[in-house]
Amino acid sequence: MSPRSASVNEELRRRSRERLLQATVELVGERGFEATTLGDITDRAGCARGLVSYYFPGKRQLLQSAVHRLMHLTLQAALEREPRTSDGDELLARAIDAILGLTIDRPLLMRTHMAGILQAEGFVQCPEQQRLAELLRDTCVRHGSLDVDRDYPLLRAQLMGAVFALLIPGAPMPIGRLRAELFHRYGLAWELGVPPDGLPSGGTHGMTQSSQRSK
Repeated sequence: MSPRSASVNEELRRRSRERLLQATVELVGERGFEATTLGDITDRAGCARGLVSYYFPGKRQLLQSAVHRLMHLTLQAALEREPRTSDGDELLARAIDAILGLTIDRPLLMRTHMAGILQAEGFVQCPEQQRLAELLRDTCVRHGSLDVDRDYPLLRAQLMGAVFALLIPGAPMPIGRLRAELFHRYGLAWELGVPPDGLPSGGTHGMTQSSQRSK
C-alpha cells in the first residue's frame, strides 16, 4: 500500500482537530468545564488522546478554540443566510443578533468561555479566533468603517460586554434592552437582523427615527 500524500494527511489532521473542537462544545455545554475530562472529549470525538496535546496546550485553550469556532460558524451562517445581502446595516444587525442569540441558546458554554478569558492564560490567539475576527472586521468595513483597526476592537468589546451582561448570575440584563442599546450605538433600525420573539418594535428601549443613522 502506497503512503498517504501530504494533502491527505493534512485533511485527516484538520478533520480530527474539528472533531475535538465539536466534542468540546457539546460536552462542556452539557456537563460544564470541570465535569468534562480530556478523555471524555477524545472519546466523543473518536480520536486518540495524544491528539489533544498535539494541537492544544491544555483543556482551557481547547475550550476557547472550540467556542471561537462555534462563534465563527454561527456568525458566518447568519451573515450568509437567505436572502443574501450586501447592506452594511443588515449585516451588522445579523452579527449582533448572532452573538446575542448564541449566548441565550448556550449559556453554560458561553459563561464558561468568558470566565476562561479572565483566567491567567488570558485570550487565546488561535486560528478559530482569527477567522472570527476576520468576519467581524469585514462586517465593520461593510457597515462603513473608515478605520477598521479602531472600530473592530470597539465592536468586539461591545459584544463581549453584552455577553457578560446576559450571563450575570442572578442579575442578567434583558436581551431586548441590550440589543436596543447596541442598535442605537450603531444607528440600526430595530427591524433589521432577527428581532427577539415577543418584543415590540424597539424592544424595551424603543428607538426613534431621529436616533437612526440617515441613509
